This record gives sequence, C-alpha cells and structure tokens, in this order.
Amino acid sequence: MLPFFTLVLACQLAGEALARVTGLPVPGPILGLVLLFAGLTVRGRPAPRLEESADGLLSHLALLFVPAGVGVVQYLPTLASEWPAVSASVVGGAVLAIAVTGLVMRVLSPEPNPADR
Repeated sequence: MLPFFTLVLACQLAGEALARVTGLPVPGPILGLVLLFAGLTVRGRPAPRLEESADGLLSHLALLFVPAGVGVVQYLPTLASEWPAVSASVVGGAVLAIAVTGLVMRVLSPEPNPADR
C-alpha cells in the first residue's frame, strides 16, 4: 500500500512543480491528478492492490476536510459581512452544476428504442 501512496504524492509533487514552472493557472494537485490518470491510462491495465490503497484513502477522507474547515472558521468575519454574495454563489453554482449535468446526460444518453417498451 505504501508504494501507491508514494506514487500519489509523487504525482502531486510533479503537478505542483509543473504548475509553478509553467505558470499555468491550474492548482498543482489537479495537474498531479491528471498525470496520475495519464500514467494509469497508458499502463492499460489496473495496478495490483491499487483498490486497497484507494479504499485506505477514502476511509480517512473526512480528515482531509479539517484544514478546509479551519480555513473557513478563520474567515468568519469576512463571511458574515459578505454572506449574500457567498450564499448566491453557492446556490447559483449548485444549480448551474445540476443543470449542466442534466444537459450532458441528455446529450450523451442513447435514444430509447421504441421496440424495447
């Protein structure tokens, strides 16, 4: 399991380095995730015991939200003064994400065959 955690962290580090060197406006961890995906796609077959490592990360996923929660609490005075804009952006973003997901599903879903009814 440790080699796969090392692989994930190495991809994140490579993504961070790539973002800083190139000046791309994309977070380093996102580029690292793209690198990891590309590597697994090029490999063409699943890595052994990768699922076990992923399950280990997912079982502790809640701990990864603690720093984000602390960051939000640190900015409570700002959030209190800007709550209408923050609320509108959260609700608007959720509605927009649901709408786009529905449209993509509609476009990508195969047409139903009338003979199947």
